[in-house]
Amino acid sequence: MSRTITVGLDGSPESRAAAEWAAREAKLRGLALRLLHVWEPVPEPIARAPLPGAETHQNRSERIPRETAEGLRLRHPGVEVTAEHLAGRPSEVLGEAAGTTELLVLGSRGLSGIGGFLVGSVGLAVVAHARCPVVLVRAGEQAADEHETDPAGIPSAATAYRPVVLGLDTGHLDASVIEFAFEEAARRDTGLRVVHAWNLPPYYLHGADLERYDDVIHQQADELTGAVRPWREKYPSVEVVEVSRWGSPSEQLITASRAASLVVVGRWIRRSPFGAHIGPVAHAVLHHAAAPVAVVAHD
Repeated sequence: MSRTITVGLDGSPESRAAAEWAAREAKLRGLALRLLHVWEPVPEPIARAPLPGAETHQNRSERIPRETAEGLRLRHPGVEVTAEHLAGRPSEVLGEAAGTTELLVLGSRGLSGIGGFLVGSVGLAVVAHARCPVVLVRAGEQAADEHETDPAGIPSAATAYRPVVLGLDTGHLDASVIEFAFEEAARRDTGLRVVHAWNLPPYYLHGADLERYDDVIHQQADELTGAVRPWREKYPSVEVVEVSRWGSPSEQLITASRAASLVVVGRWIRRSPFGAHIGPVAHAVLHHAAAPVAVVAHD
């Protein structure tokens, strides 16, 4: 696996936000940044047809990664930036790139007035099949959004990072997901908020065995503490807050994302090559989280 971070670039506002996020992440990790612009071939007459301003589709497609790379080098000195322009189906080319990079970053379009974001078919297909972690960044994401406000309440990228949020299912633990979240928190010198949500059996909701409700609360909290304990010991510098609550995991994570610099969720690796299998929790968080979302594949 190449020691690079790869970002899918198409010139849209969401892909530009993704490129900026990826450049900041590359600096944190000390890695090179690879801009990958995928141009889906069109018939030759269309490719050479002039756009407004007499520019052709093909010329614009070649210009996007070059100019984006130049801007990133200026804004993020010290980060090695390369740009590639490839022809093919975006989902397939980006899927292949996911096998040769340490992290893949894509854009997620904001939906004004709906209270959510849109992950297109290409993004969903890549997330569903990529073996490397994939980060989705919403349109309009700014560096200051990932940091605490300054003493005057003004957004600033010079303040401390907001905590990283990890969604954890104590019944299906995977070291790669937990380690990714702790590493991201350690890089940002910030805390980690571990969110575990659970539901009561149906008969609890109908008035039976309510005296055992407190026992369930303590049991779930103890399971979370036990799951996190070895990672606290491995990353002593990371301050961990454990949150164990009854309710929908996706709703808990979406709420927590409003005060997060990054949200980390896991995704089961499916062996079927067909369909977009990312799981209901990851799917909901990808569409509605207020912070960048990292999806980490695991067995």
